Amino acid sequence: MDPHLLRTFVTVARLGSFSAAAAELGYTQSAVSQQIAALEADLGLPLLHRRPVAPTFAGERLLEHAGPLLLRHRAARADVLRAAAGPARRLTVAASPLACTPAVTRALALERVEVTLRTVARERVAEQVASGSAGLGLVDGIAAPSDPLRLPDVGPLSGFGIAEEELVVVLPAGHPLSGRRGLALADLAAALWLQAPAAVPVERLRELAGVDGFRVAFRYDGDDLRTVLNLAAAGHGLTLLPASALPDRAAGVALVAPRVVHRVEVVYGEGGGRAAALAAQLRQPSSSTPPGTSAPGS
Repeated sequence: MDPHLLRTFVTVARLGSFSAAAAELGYTQSAVSQQIAALEADLGLPLLHRRPVAPTFAGERLLEHAGPLLLRHRAARADVLRAAAGPARRLTVAASPLACTPAVTRALALERVEVTLRTVARERVAEQVASGSAGLGLVDGIAAPSDPLRLPDVGPLSGFGIAEEELVVVLPAGHPLSGRRGLALADLAAALWLQAPAAVPVERLRELAGVDGFRVAFRYDGDDLRTVLNLAAAGHGLTLLPASALPDRAAGVALVAPRVVHRVEVVYGEGGGRAAALAAQLRQPSSSTPPGTSAPGS
């Protein structure tokens, strides 16, 4: 399938309009109609209902494959261009909100290279590296000690763990549990929680604890960690953060069950260059660096 035709199909399906897709893609409406017709002829199946515009059953199945296919296409193009261009003087690093721990940020320097750090959602880090939007990625998550994170398979990437630390439950001052030496996550299922990108998602808390609950009391859509801490301190909900994120350890209690840690991994494309050099530098930020692991596709 022609990736250009596939991209047009995805855009029409997403917008529910041939004219809106034409405006977004910079085509005429007739050109969009011709591209959809060509894709349908190639497959021998109708992919879109016309009135109203909506995917057919076959179109719905194609949409399930379209995202990964288009990403793979962008990743292949970026990989070829990256190899042909040689070492770059500028490097963009895509990082999830809690990936830049103090130990990691101290190592974010490469001689004669200008580094731009971009914060993105956890699930988009590997995608940005694969597509060439970023030369290197830093992604954080929760895992058993020394276990690799579950990263999406988006292309030929290499990666390894560079930092692990304990997790703490952030409580407001005077909370009845603030005097505990440790807390089990399952015992906090009835509590109200904060939902924020710069914190462990509530859905992940349920998965880790193996129980329902963890009701969201307050949602914050920003990435500012200070705001998350202020919201927790004001009693808007509990949150789970890596220990180094707290300015005052008295504000949190260590998570002792389940036995999991906050883990940071570096992800980069094939071919060496500045990204590989910075990855090698990040590999040894401290003596507590976990053993190397491989990202999908490595």
